[in-house]
Amino acid sequence: MNLGGSLNNSSGGGLGGATIVADIPFSNNMAAAGAMAQNIYNSPGLSLALQPSIGNQGDGVRMGENFEASIGRRSREEEQESRSGSDNIDGVSGDDQDAANNRPRKKRYHRHTPQQIQELEALFKECPHPDEKQRLELSKRLCLETRQVKFWFQNRRTQMKTQLERHENSLLRQENDKLRAENMSIREAMRNPICTNCGGPAIIGDLSLEEEHLRIENARLKDELDRVCALASKFLGRPLSSLATSIAPPLPNSNLELGVGSNGFGGLSTTLPLGPDFGGGVSNSLPVVPPNGVERSMFLELALAAMDELVKMSQTDEPLWIRSLEVGREILNHDEYSRMFTPCIGIKPAGFLTEASRQTGVVIINSLALVETLMDSNRWAEMFPCMIARTSTTDVISSGMGGTRNGAIQLMHAELQLLSPLVPVREVNFLRFCRQHAEGVWAVVDVSIDTLRETSGAPTTYVKCRRLPSGCVVQDMPNGYSKVTWVEHVEYDESQIHHLYRPLLSSGIGFGAQRWVAALRRQCECLAILMSSTVPTGDHTAITASGRRSMLKLAQRMTGNFCAGVCASTVHKWNKLNVGNVDEDVRVMTRKSVDNPGEPPGIVLSAATSVWLPVSPQRLFDFLRDERLRSEWDILSNGGPMQEIAHIAKGQDHGNCVSLLRSSAMNANQSSMLILQETCMDAGGSLVVYAPVDIPAMQVVMSGGDSAYVALLPSGFAIIPDGPGSPGPTTSNGNGDSHMVGGSLLTVAFQILVNSLPTAKLTVESVETVNNLISCTVQKIKAALQCES
Repeated sequence: MNLGGSLNNSSGGGLGGATIVADIPFSNNMAAAGAMAQNIYNSPGLSLALQPSIGNQGDGVRMGENFEASIGRRSREEEQESRSGSDNIDGVSGDDQDAANNRPRKKRYHRHTPQQIQELEALFKECPHPDEKQRLELSKRLCLETRQVKFWFQNRRTQMKTQLERHENSLLRQENDKLRAENMSIREAMRNPICTNCGGPAIIGDLSLEEEHLRIENARLKDELDRVCALASKFLGRPLSSLATSIAPPLPNSNLELGVGSNGFGGLSTTLPLGPDFGGGVSNSLPVVPPNGVERSMFLELALAAMDELVKMSQTDEPLWIRSLEVGREILNHDEYSRMFTPCIGIKPAGFLTEASRQTGVVIINSLALVETLMDSNRWAEMFPCMIARTSTTDVISSGMGGTRNGAIQLMHAELQLLSPLVPVREVNFLRFCRQHAEGVWAVVDVSIDTLRETSGAPTTYVKCRRLPSGCVVQDMPNGYSKVTWVEHVEYDESQIHHLYRPLLSSGIGFGAQRWVAALRRQCECLAILMSSTVPTGDHTAITASGRRSMLKLAQRMTGNFCAGVCASTVHKWNKLNVGNVDEDVRVMTRKSVDNPGEPPGIVLSAATSVWLPVSPQRLFDFLRDERLRSEWDILSNGGPMQEIAHIAKGQDHGNCVSLLRSSAMNANQSSMLILQETCMDAGGSLVVYAPVDIPAMQVVMSGGDSAYVALLPSGFAIIPDGPGSPGPTTSNGNGDSHMVGGSLLTVAFQILVNSLPTAKLTVESVETVNNLISCTVQKIKAALQCES
């Protein structure tokens, strides 16, 4: 039998108790062990678990058994409460026990440095169970002993499991107290029944139905509690009854702390304007996580770390964010970021670039409505139709607490797009976590999970984009408005991006926070106008309210199909064509349209290209949306002007609208065709999308009929401002200073039905015709704006 021989009385440990690290032959030195046991019993820092053996010191065997059992319990408590195993004390050998009792002993502390802790934490996130080779390599690199590394990882795993157990137990206690209070109130109501009709004492027979309902509800709540207890027991690996009596409740006003040391995970209190605790009595605890092994517990820890980073990045100004007068926006100080945060998804892959941006704006939507929109994948895609090609929720870890989204965690997949064939779609798998920090203050954070899935052994593919903690903090304002602070932080592979768009993306403009906030503000304005009972000035008053909704729904479908054709997202199954006589920067794709009532059947050909023009985005947008100037670039208009016969406003800007156009010089072949056009503009860019439609079909839509059966194929333009480093020329002033001339990146895209038979084969002539159509349209736009050079 062996027992430890080193005693730690310092207050720096988890409970100020003893830590046993050396071995003493108990059977060969009973007297020394008895003397040492007497000292241990007299130590004020020990747990009360050692006290019962004081009266049995004369019995050597029983004393040794009690002492060894007490030491085992104390060691486990020390291991659970230790910060990260950073403080160790050298043991004292058995031969030195007599001398140790007669003179003060010197304790040598081995405190891990912040660099050592950071290295250990980084390896723990990648591999919580390192093998002997990894431990040996790490101990050499950190100048530690192998057993120190081994014990550190054991303590870290035990600590994470212990804190999760405490958190689960706290939640179950709260639920149990709630059920007990409800049960007591029900019993009190049954002892003093009151008639609901007259207010006087009720006869017992009158309450039979109500009593039955209460009993059914009480039984349901008990079953729900039993189910939660069973899930928690299965997840924690022990019966819940023993868990409830063995785990101490958390300290008052303390946050759930899953991190240790200075790794950046611990201390999740934040500094929103309402104070560190956010007040309001809003709980920051997380709901019970369904059992699914270590991976889900890692998702929980990742969500907490990402939320902490998002809130700090949304609030901290200089030196983390530096205002640049050259570009007129904030730029992330990467050196300061590295000092403040530990990478929660690992180090940046080789060859990846980083883009980061932050934007604050006021939008006409309250915090609850915005949170519900962000947590619903379909509503999220509808709110950002030009930025999200496709999205889905792959798993729901938690749906929230108390019927709200507070504490909701879900795994999502999304395809993010920039409207150009020269920029590939960004596919991201990420965790989305929502938390209410105070009354009217919410935060929603996204963070990629590909690194965790690689660690857990799940099948993964090559990742071209990683989403670092990004999202928004929303705070309610008067009159139904909200203040939104958006943070975007992404690492991506630049190799497949055209050189024309690389400066735009690296500067954080292409997929940055400014674009998200601008799109959110524009969509919220549109929803506010649609819900208003008054018709905006300039709208076509002959269209009924139901007709307006049908027409806007048709325009929404048209714009969505246009974006899917430009970016080649997986919304449609496109086949890319490689034709020798097509321009290099023109992407041509084809697909078959079958059994889709919203499209004409046959073979659909899509062609898109992007060019830079030395024209401001506003001027280019005004030119393309003006129906009176349409004949200057539209080859299919037969040289005649267009007339607007219907107009529906979608925002305060006159350019945000849906219009119905008709040719003023219509010939016999065009007598049954109109053009449906949607235009929109914000700080992130602008769109002009149109499609020819039948007059009879539009009459049905304008009268409130179903727009899903109107067949159309969209074409149009996407305009975004060029970023820093654009290919535009420079001009100089009288002082010899030069500056870049601002321009626009214009994307032109067409979708054309080349054959009405889905089984027909595509001909080279059809491809050449569409290619010539794009080239001719671009040349006409350049000539009209006098920018051929």
